[in-house]
Amino acid sequence: MMPINVRRHPISLLPECERVILRSFVPSDPSHVVSTANRVLRLEENDVVRALEAVVEEFGARHRDLESTLLANYDRVSAHLPTDAPLTRARRLLIGAHFSGEYSLEAAALFNPSMVLHPDQSGAPDGGARFILSLRSVGEGHISSIEFRSGTIDANGEIHIDATSGFVTTPEIEPNARYKRKKVVYAIDFSPTLAMDERVIFPVSSNESNGIEDARFVRFVERDGSALYYATYTAYNGHAISPQLIETRDFLHFRILTLSGSAVQNKGMALFPRRVGDQYAMLSRQDNENILIMFSDDPHSWSETQVVLRPAALWESMKIGNCGSPIETEAGWLVITHGVGPMRKYCLGAALLDLENPTKVIGRLNDPLLTAEGSEREGYVPNVVYSCGSLLHGRNLILPYAMSDRTTSIATVPLDDLLTRLLHDTATA
Repeated sequence: MMPINVRRHPISLLPECERVILRSFVPSDPSHVVSTANRVLRLEENDVVRALEAVVEEFGARHRDLESTLLANYDRVSAHLPTDAPLTRARRLLIGAHFSGEYSLEAAALFNPSMVLHPDQSGAPDGGARFILSLRSVGEGHISSIEFRSGTIDANGEIHIDATSGFVTTPEIEPNARYKRKKVVYAIDFSPTLAMDERVIFPVSSNESNGIEDARFVRFVERDGSALYYATYTAYNGHAISPQLIETRDFLHFRILTLSGSAVQNKGMALFPRRVGDQYAMLSRQDNENILIMFSDDPHSWSETQVVLRPAALWESMKIGNCGSPIETEAGWLVITHGVGPMRKYCLGAALLDLENPTKVIGRLNDPLLTAEGSEREGYVPNVVYSCGSLLHGRNLILPYAMSDRTTSIATVPLDDLLTRLLHDTATA
């Protein structure tokens, strides 16, 4: 058969070192905190004012609300100060500045995207749709966080990414003590005044201190028609990994929850976008080689698994995994896969699962759907294409993908061609 016409769009989301957040930077030794604060406390007030003006002049335009963050970082060390005397606002701000530092979120990479329909479709072009793209950004120390971009698909299938503002802001954090559900690790809230690209989910809890990796977002529709966005991701603390879950309805308010059960391990969990029968369904890869499927009455608890796809062709002979949640089509559940073959080259493939019984494989590509070509091969991890979630628009699959763990682009695949090829390859295998 003719090869599938995969269209690569002229989109390249490159890491931008200028996108920085302001983090607290507090020495682990309390005596160092005291000695630093004492140097500021000994300054004359006019010297404090001049020093603060210099800080604001240099850093004020790089942050939405510099002074609020500096005051918050002052509060973090105030208990260690060698004085109970009231301090002027300028002195508190200057002390806060000494325990603050910028962090460039995506200085190393901006990759592993997932795409979902925007919860607010107002302003979408006629015959088109608005979408949200989640991205894994990596900065100093290889710390991963979740960033977002927004954009539109028009009636002709052209894709437009909204311009980024240059600011990035971390959310307000709500500790789990406010929640009766023990599974809630913490919750976060963004101001509705922030553009989508200004929101970043940066590691908060100890088990994700070194990264929030590879979020697979999916728009989950319940039986009553209500929608909730879930994302499975890998929490990494520098030594161990643990799958966790994100919930949101509006991409302003998020809850981060633990997952439980014997099958909650390894990477690559991806939730189906609706219940299958009366149960939730999830793809996973507990054994680091095959794609498994599991079912549960509770989206937060997973135990029994069974293998649904094993490595077959040479290009995926090392291991396979999913590239996001399955997509419902009239022909079956479309699963975009990744396969690792010789020289640890990563390619994207596809499989088709039965709608009523997704343990049954009814279609599978013999050849890769997408492979790294030309400059796509060069990056932090060469020869890799990877995705964490696609969506359908009309009869086209919109496939965002990362190139060699560095940058992100988007491709379009004709759905009818892909389904025809999936069924053909399986019938002739």
